[in-house]
Amino acid sequence: MGIFRTLADDPSAGVRITPGIEASRHTGTPPDWATTLPGFLPCTPAALPPSFTTGYRFEVPLVDMPVYLAHLHTRLIATGATIAKGKVTDLDDPRLGPVVVNCAGLGSRQLANDSTLRPIRGQHVIVTNPGITEFFSEDTGTSPDLLCIYPHGDTVVLGGTAVDGREDLNPDPAAADAILSRCTAVEPRLAGARVLAHRVGVRPTRAVVRVEVEERPSGRTVLHNYGHGGAGVTLSWGCARDIQRLLGRTGPC
Repeated sequence: MGIFRTLADDPSAGVRITPGIEASRHTGTPPDWATTLPGFLPCTPAALPPSFTTGYRFEVPLVDMPVYLAHLHTRLIATGATIAKGKVTDLDDPRLGPVVVNCAGLGSRQLANDSTLRPIRGQHVIVTNPGITEFFSEDTGTSPDLLCIYPHGDTVVLGGTAVDGREDLNPDPAAADAILSRCTAVEPRLAGARVLAHRVGVRPTRAVVRVEVEERPSGRTVLHNYGHGGAGVTLSWGCARDIQRLLGRTGPC
């Protein structure tokens, strides 16, 4: 969380340290990671929405992804890097350099011949913010129907879904209506919020995140960094540092 706390000091980064609640409709104990978060405190029943039995408060960095990605793009360009758009279908493509970092996500099914990758489709609804300042999320276990409310200033991201094996990117109206219904039941102020957008993405998932070096028969060094599933932002800086360490062992590009 350290890097995101630092980023939260920069208004252009799209990161906010936000308090809120994660709750469950079942009796249970919080996971070990939750108790290490700033501001951790078990909730009293009165602090929870109806039908929820347990919950806990803590602070997390909420990331406004369009703003955050634009911030990272600006930082990258400032280092002197260049960005080129193109299609790569082979990691031995002669147009590539002697060292390649493969962050192709689901594209690694083809590029890295990785049949263990599978898609998990996610959908969110973006609405105007009626005054919400704290996040709320439900521990829904293995259900594909998620419940999360993430405020980002003038907007709120409502979620969501996690549909294993589905990778189309067209918004599902029925899923959107269900998301709005679930979130409004927890936060009634959302009933009057205006829908601004629908965001659909596919989480590239495998049993174990792949962060490792591959020496290709062509002599090219490939550093793989993919398969993060729904934890891409959470793992991003740590995996990037792992790649940096691995790159240092392979010599200069």
